[in-house]
Amino acid sequence: MKDTAATSPVIEAKGLGLTFQTNDGPVHALKDVNLTVEKGDFVSFIGPSGCGKTTFLRAIAALEHPTEGTLSVNGMSADAARQARAYGYVFQAAGLYPWRTIAGNIRLPLEIMGFSRAEQASRVEKVLALVDLEGFGKKFPWQLSGGMQQRASIARALAFDADILLMDEPFGALDEIVRDKLNEEVLKLWARTEKTIGFVTHSIPEAVYLSTKIVVMSPRPGRITDVIESPLPKERPLDIRDSKEFIEIAHRVREGLRAGHGDEV
Repeated sequence: MKDTAATSPVIEAKGLGLTFQTNDGPVHALKDVNLTVEKGDFVSFIGPSGCGKTTFLRAIAALEHPTEGTLSVNGMSADAARQARAYGYVFQAAGLYPWRTIAGNIRLPLEIMGFSRAEQASRVEKVLALVDLEGFGKKFPWQLSGGMQQRASIARALAFDADILLMDEPFGALDEIVRDKLNEEVLKLWARTEKTIGFVTHSIPEAVYLSTKIVVMSPRPGRITDVIESPLPKERPLDIRDSKEFIEIAHRVREGLRAGHGDEV
């Protein structure tokens, strides 16, 4: 008998729209978004500011609610998936509590979920190793660099071992050298965990380097103008960015962004 759960999409949006009601009138953040994300995909969302990238990610996480169309996560509603702890979420800022150690910050969702102390300790140790922060559990956030704080934030999102990892421009505030290093580490993490990742970025090179699928979005109301399936191999050294294939994909993304701006009214 065929395992339908293994073949059904992890995330599926059909005709999705989202309108915010404000004092100045309605704001159409998303319009007619159709997208399928399969298990193990690394999907980057790229587009200009205000195009709905983060709004769509937040809708997947049930932090915003569509006003049109349908959205399913692991075959259920986004609200049900949230209750089932189907995803971890990494925000733009690390958002670590300064009065808690790094281990204490990572442990927080496990405490809320009622894991035993022994299980908490085991999981904290495991995810610290995953993000190369062994030995830093007793440090406080202010004792770590910005890049290390973001790695701790990723570890916190991984602590309860959700199948989906949602990342909202987590490296946008970091310098290029640190960003490159973390891009490499995220790819290694993805390869080790085989999670499905949704990643918001403004950087074309970052989107092309990381993704199996690049979703190009237009200015408000946010629509998908192109979905690019990457032909790049799963293992990607940084110098792959100099390859002909990489440059061609980056050009297609750039053209998609320009076309989207051309549709703006």
